[in-house]
Amino acid sequence: MKISRRQFLKAATAGSAAAVCTKEASARGNKTMPPEAVGLLFDGTLCIGCRACMTACKNENGMPPEFTELRQESGAAELWDAPLDISGKTLNVIKVYRDGTGEVRNQEKDGHAYTKLSCYHCVDPSCISACPVSAMTKDEKNGIVSYSKEACIGCRYCVAACPFGVPRFTYDQAFPQISKCELCKHRYGEGKYAACAEVCPTGATLFGTITELRQEVARRKALTPGTETVFPRGKYGSDDSYTGTVAKYIDHVFGEKEIGGTQVLHLSSVPFEKLGKPTLPDVAPAAVSESIQHTLYHGMIAPLVFLGGLVYLAKRNMKDEVEDSASAETK
Repeated sequence: MKISRRQFLKAATAGSAAAVCTKEASARGNKTMPPEAVGLLFDGTLCIGCRACMTACKNENGMPPEFTELRQESGAAELWDAPLDISGKTLNVIKVYRDGTGEVRNQEKDGHAYTKLSCYHCVDPSCISACPVSAMTKDEKNGIVSYSKEACIGCRYCVAACPFGVPRFTYDQAFPQISKCELCKHRYGEGKYAACAEVCPTGATLFGTITELRQEVARRKALTPGTETVFPRGKYGSDDSYTGTVAKYIDHVFGEKEIGGTQVLHLSSVPFEKLGKPTLPDVAPAAVSESIQHTLYHGMIAPLVFLGGLVYLAKRNMKDEVEDSASAETK
């Protein structure tokens, strides 16, 4: 008796499932923050929407302009270098939330607020876990997630894996590649830091070590809303500063715990779901997926069970054919 395709797939699936059950799948746990991790603190309550950070980012990283058609009050259309989202040409973008009249700054109802989108430099990056050729890497000391176009094979697994939708693919190029923020790491040798933070006039984007940025987050949240304070500008610890009014922050610090934590922290007076930020678990997707993979391939259990199932089915099929042949000869 010959085995059908459906029977084969059913048996193979059962064999693989049995392999999974042979060893309990337990998450490996999130990775820990690198000892000298650096990153950004974006305080949306200080952002004025000037987009100077976007211009500086393009200049420092050699990114071309990305034109958007904007309608003027007269109805005439003009093209401006005003990207609406990150892309293969734009690594950093400022977006605005608006409700009702939009008159009151940093207010959810009838107000407006700004948010920033760029690479979050996750502590346990999904893009690195998904990349089959190590084109995505994370620095062991400062934690910056980098991309190597030389190693990349263009599979775009990182694009699909990132829960923030950050890596973008340059589809319009003859030799496409992934584009993402690398925190201007090429400037560090010159004693400089991320360009977006360097040019921010109000300190809405601040560069520093994660330890320093967490301290600054705690300081700002402890201040009384409506009072004035001095906000550091550019790099934490520098002499440059901006005097502004303390806003009423929501309790949530975006990036502090999402998928195991990131090296970009966000403060806001408007709920993050209103700003288009995804709701994510504290457990990193990479921790879960890698645990499942390790369970399946622990001691080559799954492949061996699958192969054993194939051998069993092949032998049973051969036995049935021999019996059918012998039966036909006796007739």
